[in-house]
Amino acid sequence: MRRIGFAILLGFLSPLPASAFPERPLTMVVPYASGGPIDVLARVLAPEMSTILGQPVTIDTRPGAGGNVGAAYVAQQSRPDAYTILFTGAGLASNVSLTNLPFDPLRDLTPILGMGAIPSLMVVSLQSPYRSLAELLAAAQARPGAVSYGSSGPGTGSHLAGVLLGAATGVELLHVPYRGSGAVYPDLMAQRIDTLLDIMASSIGQVQQGAVRALAITSRQRSDVLPDVPTIAESVPGYFFETWTGLFVRSGAPEESMRILEAAALQAMQMPRVQERLRLSASQAIPADRAGFTAYFRADVDRWAAMVQQGRLQRGE
Repeated sequence: MRRIGFAILLGFLSPLPASAFPERPLTMVVPYASGGPIDVLARVLAPEMSTILGQPVTIDTRPGAGGNVGAAYVAQQSRPDAYTILFTGAGLASNVSLTNLPFDPLRDLTPILGMGAIPSLMVVSLQSPYRSLAELLAAAQARPGAVSYGSSGPGTGSHLAGVLLGAATGVELLHVPYRGSGAVYPDLMAQRIDTLLDIMASSIGQVQQGAVRALAITSRQRSDVLPDVPTIAESVPGYFFETWTGLFVRSGAPEESMRILEAAALQAMQMPRVQERLRLSASQAIPADRAGFTAYFRADVDRWAAMVQQGRLQRGE
């Protein structure tokens, strides 16, 4: 079972106290396309929350602009009453610095639950001369800009993971953007590009099928799913990159309603179906309770703001 601070969690696992909230059905807004990792998690979590809260929790899919369309809806158009829940991902933190948002996530949204974080795998062709991260970094150090990495496009996780690696090591890697990670793999396998940092939910299948080789994982600790794959941090101390997921509501909701929603979400997250889905997605634990996840989210916002201030990322990417 995932460790999310069980001493704190035990207080939430008892039946919820009687309260006026919720008196009617709730809506969970998913700002990404149906069938993606967050949508799949939402469709497992929502029924469990519905059972706990005693009211239906309906999924409302609102994709577009890297998650910003759905997030803007919750931040600007939903009522501040905790009946509309945003289930979103890590792009919310980086978009604060990279995109001209019509809302302020730090001001207009309140974190409720940290669901988990999916790491990325650094993968190379089976014929790649690089057998380890150290070898790849040594080549990049010797020939600045000669070692390339593909991405799903500017500002996506596969791009940002590479930016962080360059910042942490001081090496110059050549960024080659594509339209989605699926488009990267043919060129990666043919060695037209050197590497890809792809979210584990999609890259693990390529590794397990023997299409590519994993050099490293971006999580803070090794994954139980691929225990022989070292973390980047083992070679580059302090490095990590993770695509987190979490719940938010529009700011200004009643404190008691947010407390009840947090307790229900924490309890739902421990249900066997939810735990199994988290395991299958290779998700790792992050601070789950409202206070811990708020600090985690704000630290992630600050991290990307620093990358912009250092000139490693440009607004609009």
